[in-house]
Parts: sequence; structure tokens; C-alpha cells
Amino acid sequence: MSNIDLLTVADHVQLLINAINGGDHMPVAKLFTPDAQATWLITEVDPDDPDLLFGLCDLGLGCPELGYVSLAELSKFRGPNGLAVERDAYFIPEKPLSAYAEDARCQGRVIT
Repeated sequence: MSNIDLLTVADHVQLLINAINGGDHMPVAKLFTPDAQATWLITEVDPDDPDLLFGLCDLGLGCPELGYVSLAELSKFRGPNGLAVERDAYFIPEKPLSAYAEDARCQGRVIT
């Protein structure tokens, strides 16, 4: 899977706009592993490094956190059954990232 498959050009534009404007944004994309419990809710891209995405990262270990993740690494990552990270085409954000983060802290995982 290539970086293009995970995020569209429109996603990249919105992620950059979010980064430049600052604030608590709604996620632009939800990425996940179909054969594991990892989930990423992405809100921004580093303006100086388009490989670095910011969002709520949950590796399925019970401690989701806000932070950066490499788009290149996500594109190469495979779950235990060899399945690649996918974009959730049906995800519609309902709240800002801080609300997802608070829910994730309480539940020990990302809830969408």
C-alpha cells in the first residue's frame, strides 16, 4: 500500500491547513489495522515534514496517546496476519480530537 492509498490529496491539504491554523480539529482520517487493534485518528501534518502526521494513536495496548506517526511507516506496517493499514472510508468525525482523546483515556482504546 502506498501513502497515496491512505490519504488523498484533499486530506493532505486539510491536514496542512489544520497544522497552520492550530486549534483542536476534528480528525481528517481514521486509519486502522484490520487484523489488529491499532487505530490512528489523524488531524494534522507537520508543515516542515509531510511524512509526520499528528493525531490520536492507539496501538491496541490500552494506552492511546496524542502524538506523531510516520506516514511512510504506516504504509509499510503489517498486522499479525500480514494485512496492511487501511483507511476507514466510512468514518465521519463527530467531535474534535480532544474529545476522542478523553474518551480513549477513559476506555483504554479509541472509540469512534
